[in-house]
Amino acid sequence: MEKIRIGKEKRQYEISSIRPTSANVMEIVFAGTIPVTYGDITIYTEDGTEATTLTGFDTVYRDDGQTVYLSNDGSAYQAPETPEGPGVPPEPYIPTLEELQAAKRREVAAECERLIYAGINVTLADGSVEHYALTIEDQLNLFGKLSQITAGATQLEYHADGHPCRYYSAADMQAIIQAAMWHVSYHTTYCNAINMWIAGCQTADEVSQIFYGADVPEEYQSEVLKTYLTQIAGQMGVSTDGAQTER
Repeated sequence: MEKIRIGKEKRQYEISSIRPTSANVMEIVFAGTIPVTYGDITIYTEDGTEATTLTGFDTVYRDDGQTVYLSNDGSAYQAPETPEGPGVPPEPYIPTLEELQAAKRREVAAECERLIYAGINVTLADGSVEHYALTIEDQLNLFGKLSQITAGATQLEYHADGHPCRYYSAADMQAIIQAAMWHVSYHTTYCNAINMWIAGCQTADEVSQIFYGADVPEEYQSEVLKTYLTQIAGQMGVSTDGAQTER
């Protein structure tokens, strides 16, 4: 299955197909998670080889759920108007289930991104607690520190939010990196499970009940998410069924 990468994002998205539908519109059928924003599109073959990069397709022309149309001229799809008789007010538009699902996916994806970028608090070896934002640039910078640790560095330069750059011990840097990786991976896994939940909805009311932070029904929980939920429950001193446990 082909994959694409958007702009400078490190993440790759699986797609079923990508093709132009006109000189200015590109159709992409996603196999799973859908990006929140768009930019230059780098296409990778099934074996991971970088094939080509398409530039300029950064405007959502039309969103049909797993199929997204992008334009390179800023244009967007306009539904044809239905002729109405004189003096007859137009009927309110009722979105389809697919449109509601697409909107809900965008909603939860934006919240997932916001929470990831907001970052984490980390308790360091001296007992102090510092906060670290986790934008894409922050993530790349932090994960780059991992190679320095692997190479044997004993002190590494970095900075907490609102503080000047300083040296951290390898142990403290490792703690920050591990916390960051857990935070990003958990939210990505949780968001993916919500997308599966959204896809399983049969009515508009079911879609409307979903929000980021809701308990995902077990049938939509992946094995990875179940592991994270067990870890979180253990940290809170409760079992996965909500009962108190011995600490």
